[in-house]
Amino acid sequence: MTLTPGLRAQLLIMVEMEDTAKRIGSGDVPVLATPRLLALAEAATVRAVERHLAPGETSVGTRVELEHLAASPLGTHVQIGVELTEVDGRRLVFAFEAHDKHTVVGKGTIERIVVDRATFLARATR
Repeated sequence: MTLTPGLRAQLLIMVEMEDTAKRIGSGDVPVLATPRLLALAEAATVRAVERHLAPGETSVGTRVELEHLAASPLGTHVQIGVELTEVDGRRLVFAFEAHDKHTVVGKGTIERIVVDRATFLARATR
């Protein structure tokens, strides 16, 4: 594992019906759902480190702090950027921000732990 602070990744989406609170069930309005925003931010953290992990390693989410600051209606382009800010052994801390063309949509931190995929899955299926 060769992970150092500063690794970054970005995702860009256009909010579609399957991304909305109404579709996901986290609300009844057709705007970007908070759980979907989190899933996108987590996907970006995976992308940031995947090429830097040893064969057989992966990372799993362990803690999230998220502020969803602005609604993003259907058709809005949202860019999610993450940066690895801390490496403490197997523990990784990322900062993330999501923007549309006008404002910060959301921000927060995500912590992940680097694990051996096979060992993790063996423990998870007990």
